[in-house]
Amino acid sequence: MVESIRSLQIRHVLNQIISLGMIVTSALIIWKGLMCVTGSESPVVVVLSGSMEPGFKRGDILFLHMSKDPIRAGEIVVFNVDGREIPIVHRVIKVHERQDTGRLMFSLKNDLRDNNFGDDRLLYAHGQLWLQRHHIMGRAVGFLPYVGWVTIIMTEKPIIKYLLIGALGLLVITSKE
Repeated sequence: MVESIRSLQIRHVLNQIISLGMIVTSALIIWKGLMCVTGSESPVVVVLSGSMEPGFKRGDILFLHMSKDPIRAGEIVVFNVDGREIPIVHRVIKVHERQDTGRLMFSLKNDLRDNNFGDDRLLYAHGQLWLQRHHIMGRAVGFLPYVGWVTIIMTEKPIIKYLLIGALGLLVITSKE
């Protein structure tokens, strides 16, 4: 009888572990699917500063798409700069085509429509004057206001993240199904 109960408990724990693994795997499959559909390495980003207000506020989630269409001045894009981990959301103010190679290069900053009037070249890698297409992660094609605050709070207050993970883990372990 004791062996039977122990066997059931082991099966229950294994079932919970497999369920958790399936949830994580499903999330990864959805993320990779979004990457394929949008053509962006990061199809969803959170606005972390107020530099794009009033258009996008801190905590808004942006949906990105990266098509083959040329990037034009005035578009809002998300870009990565060499040596920085966190992507930046700003507006394209100038598109420059190099005469020798025909490659397009971009200058970005916030303009009068946005909240930051400084030149973005201070954010670029040392000696870099322009961004190239490989720096652009995607164009902003939509947004969801305020939902990204969950990410910001968990990043700025790690204790909340650990408490949430612990509570979810406890929920998975103690659930009956």
